[in-house]
Amino acid sequence: MKRIAVFPGSFDPITKGHENILRRALPLFDEIIIAIGKNDSKQNYFSLEQRKTWLGQVFDKEPKVKIETYTGLTIDFCKKMNATYILRGLRTSADFEFEKAIAQNNKIMADEIETVFILPVPELSAINSTIVRDIIRNGGDASPFVPHGIDLKK
Repeated sequence: MKRIAVFPGSFDPITKGHENILRRALPLFDEIIIAIGKNDSKQNYFSLEQRKTWLGQVFDKEPKVKIETYTGLTIDFCKKMNATYILRGLRTSADFEFEKAIAQNNKIMADEIETVFILPVPELSAINSTIVRDIIRNGGDASPFVPHGIDLKK
């Protein structure tokens, strides 16, 4: 059976933390689907098309990585894609409590799908998309926090 994982998120924008988690997860799975969630009630900073383009640039040489968009429950998207794993990164204890609750509820809804948590390397644990967006909004240089080659100018 093919080991397919879904790595869900808004990736608004992709950070070095996202990239690191996914690259370290590659040996564990046959395929990883980066799933950009579309949430109409959430105001994204960068367009869906821009986020998808950046993800494509970062992982263009990784044949095991696919990029998709979805709406609705992540667990339903996993079923649609025949994925039996959800990949998540954990930076803080608050992340752990939040992600644990989601993983436990997902397990109730779909016992066949496991959530796999990967901790970031220490030097990337403080990076998140919210902070990167705040740096951008205030005219700062966010390039140290995103993968090489990502141009964050709107």
